[in-house]
Amino acid sequence: QLQLVESGGGSVQTGGSLRLSCAASTYTYSLYYMGWFRQAPGKEREGVAAILTRISSTAYADSVKGRFTISLDNAKNILYLQMNSLEPEDTAMYYCAAGNTPLYGDWRDQYRYNYWGQGTQVTVSS
Repeated sequence: QLQLVESGGGSVQTGGSLRLSCAASTYTYSLYYMGWFRQAPGKEREGVAAILTRISSTAYADSVKGRFTISLDNAKNILYLQMNSLEPEDTAMYYCAAGNTPLYGDWRDQYRYNYWGQGTQVTVSS
């Protein structure tokens, strides 16, 4: 059973940066896609960014384009999310997710992901 473990969350002020990591217990190259989701209190979980593991093609939510960068180190089996110019609206629990079958449809659909991490909290204060 694949396990995903996130780390790197914390508290920063507006304009600050954080880098989230997600360590996978299997070869990330064996997966088809991985992504980052977030959920703020009282809100639905939303897709932040995703990457196709074998060709490193990426996608981003409009709200984070130009500020966040998703990347994958297949040698270390670690997924990253570099977050710059953070805003209070980015405050949420961030989750790493992975899919082990070809992705058909919208990467932002959480139900297309088979595996999830436990989450790491990101808090941005103004």
